Amino acid sequence: MSTIAYIFVALVAAEHLVILYIEMFAWETAGKKVFKTLPPELFKPTRSMAANQGLYNGFLAAGLLWSLFISDPVWQQHIALFFLGCVIVAGSYGAISASKKIFFIQALPAVLGFLFVYLSRYYR
Repeated sequence: MSTIAYIFVALVAAEHLVILYIEMFAWETAGKKVFKTLPPELFKPTRSMAANQGLYNGFLAAGLLWSLFISDPVWQQHIALFFLGCVIVAGSYGAISASKKIFFIQALPAVLGFLFVYLSRYYR
């Protein structure tokens, strides 16, 4: 993968690690600052649901980070594209179902990463 592709994959992975942290470990503190559209009284009763969502974000981050350490360039690209595609789908669904802001925060960086990873096969 090209350097810019590596950077975007790493950035999307880092973003999902931050989301994991907020949703799994700081839902009632940092979560209130990040997810301002939720009424404050909902954070305590939704803690376990948020932790579950955080776990999924962790799986996305793990897959993206894994792709950075694969030595075979074709396999590396396929794994990165798969996990970036998962982020694009999740971010697009979130934009449709919850807030359009999610597209720009979550899906757009993954779309750019997807393009850079895909195009890196032609510019090695």
